[in-house]
Amino acid sequence: MFRRAITTAATLLAASITMQIPALAGPQPYSFYVLHQRTIALTAQYFNPILTYVSAKSGVPLDLKLAKTAQEGNANAEAGKYDFLYTNHFFTPERDRLGYKVIARPAGPGIRSQIVVPVDSPIKTLLDLEGKEVGFVSPDGFTGYWLPMDALLRAGLHIKVVFTGNQEASSAQLRLYKIAAAGVNSSVMARYGRRESFEYRALWTSEMYGDLCIMANPKMPPAKVAAVKAALINMANDAEGRKILEAGADLLKSTSELGFVAADDREYDNYRKFFRTTKVPQVK
Repeated sequence: MFRRAITTAATLLAASITMQIPALAGPQPYSFYVLHQRTIALTAQYFNPILTYVSAKSGVPLDLKLAKTAQEGNANAEAGKYDFLYTNHFFTPERDRLGYKVIARPAGPGIRSQIVVPVDSPIKTLLDLEGKEVGFVSPDGFTGYWLPMDALLRAGLHIKVVFTGNQEASSAQLRLYKIAAAGVNSSVMARYGRRESFEYRALWTSEMYGDLCIMANPKMPPAKVAAVKAALINMANDAEGRKILEAGADLLKSTSELGFVAADDREYDNYRKFFRTTKVPQVK
């Protein structure tokens, strides 16, 4: 337990240093913002080795940037403070106009949203959630708010919204029965369930959407964007890169395909269609 506490503290310190202290020598790194679906410590533990590898292979130094909340990270990105993003929050009409370009995404078929309850919950259908507390990540979350909230509104339900901060916090509150149900990313929920031996049931599942993607700031030099993209999509085919990806998958208890594949903006058109037709009120 003492060793685990030291490891956790060291990871948190590393994340804090990464977020707050600029490089002291060498070329100024390019900022790579990650929307954290898990704790900041776990996100840093997963992404720092990947970015170290991509930096070395591409010749483009990358610096992991994390924010305390999705809203803070999104505001920084809207202000142009990040060079690369790993997110799926930038397909709303307002953010789409900022010009961030999709360059890659995790390998695999995509993601779905679910509304889930503990396996032994007396709640059997969406209609049973009337008047109940339902957990969501934040007002910006796509699979963790927009999609499930839209489904609840289309079902004519009135629920009590509880914002938890991130996907795993929603899962944890559900496991502790602090909320009746949670709107989640199905993949993140499945990995949490495996790690924590938590059984749950899905009351509703969305259609498939593209996973969180790597996006480049339109002001980034095209040659550097191309180099980062190439390093990402070749990572699973390189012995060193694959070892890092396998370690990350073990950390998260992920059974998904390893690595990243090339992607473009067209793959995310169903996000744009959703925002044109959603029942969820859009805050201007």
